[in-house]
Amino acid sequence: MQDGSTPIRLLIVDDERGFTEVLSKRMTRRGLRVDTAASGEEAVRMLRAQDYDAIIIDLKLEGMDGVEILKVFKLLDPGLPILMLTGHGSETAVKASMRLGAADYLSKPMDFEALVAKVLKMARQGGDNA
Repeated sequence: MQDGSTPIRLLIVDDERGFTEVLSKRMTRRGLRVDTAASGEEAVRMLRAQDYDAIIIDLKLEGMDGVEILKVFKLLDPGLPILMLTGHGSETAVKASMRLGAADYLSKPMDFEALVAKVLKMARQGGDNA
C-alpha cells in the first residue's frame, strides 16, 4: 500500500477533540498526512471519498461504536489496516475487534512512540494484515 515516496495517509476516528488535535499534530510532524473524524458516520463518508494507508479507531464513541465502524470499514476495504484504541479496558470489545480483522490495539493513555511504530508497521504491511 505504501511505497515510501508518498506520505502515509492516516485517519483518526475519535470524539475527544483535544486528543485528536494533539495526535494529529504529532503525527503530521512525523510526516504523515492526517485526517480526523469525530463520529462513525463522518468516518465512513471520509473513507468513501479518500484512500487511507492506516486507520485508528477509538472503541468508545457516541452513535456508531468502534466495533461497528470496524465492520463497515472491513466491508468497504477488507485489507485496510486498523488499530483500535480503548480507554475503558473493554476486553470483550477488544477481542471482538481483533476477530473482525483489526490489525492491533492499544490502551489509552498510550505511549506515542509505540503508537507511531504500530501505525508505520501497519501502513507498510498494508493488506497483508487481513
